[in-house]
Amino acid sequence: MNPMKKTVLPKMLCFSAPDLREQIEALPEGTALIGISTTGRAIAVDLDAESPHVLVCTGAGGGSTTMLRSLTAQFLHQGAHALVLDPKRISHLWAKTLPTVTHRGNIAGIHDALTGLAAELERRLDLGGDLDGVPRLIVAIDEADATVRQLTRYWKTFRQTGDPTTSPAIAALQDALWSGRAAGVHVLFDGRPAGVLGAAVREQFATVILARFTAGTWRRLAPVAGPAPKQTGHPGRFHVIQHDSTVHETQAIVMTDAEVVNWLTDPDDHQS
Repeated sequence: MNPMKKTVLPKMLCFSAPDLREQIEALPEGTALIGISTTGRAIAVDLDAESPHVLVCTGAGGGSTTMLRSLTAQFLHQGAHALVLDPKRISHLWAKTLPTVTHRGNIAGIHDALTGLAAELERRLDLGGDLDGVPRLIVAIDEADATVRQLTRYWKTFRQTGDPTTSPAIAALQDALWSGRAAGVHVLFDGRPAGVLGAAVREQFATVILARFTAGTWRRLAPVAGPAPKQTGHPGRFHVIQHDSTVHETQAIVMTDAEVVNWLTDPDDHQS
């Protein structure tokens, strides 16, 4: 099979690029644009038809925070609510200003937010699939591996005799990954989930977005996609693996904090 001809993409695919915002706004509810592939194809994630959760994993400086911001913003624009867990406390400052977003940074706040998620998940599941009028909930977890380790240590500091060994916050996250589709809860996970949540949880991510990966990371997170492809040092370039095991080299959309806030607070302002 001859390789598909590559499209020359811009060095950076900005939200302000001509017609890009209109293309994003025309997507159906539950679908978000990841970027444009090197073959010129629009690469998107569909939370309802294909991928209830999205896995993003990159090396340092690989753009995972930018990816989480872009995807979360698109779902918010469609009417979703979001819980943004930001252990660095400064990676998602845009989230602090929006009424439909709960932003948590310190580990105590993240713990409480996830234990609250457990109750919300149960409430939604009790509706038996009747989610009309219930907004989709996006749970975006930056630096997820480190966050889960911190949650484990935090739970040990005040766990009492008779309490479960596993942190209830981590248990809530696991439940959201397994039951989220039925409850309209979707996790955007920045990290390597098998190492912290168990190998079986990898099955819950039908869309995997990788950049600056090692061969070992590729084997663990994209085993059905064949050998690891040659990487590129091009900024904003990711490899997207979706449910059919196809690999798309993709230039991702970049949305700045200001663009996200302007878009979500004044969606009719097309100068943002």
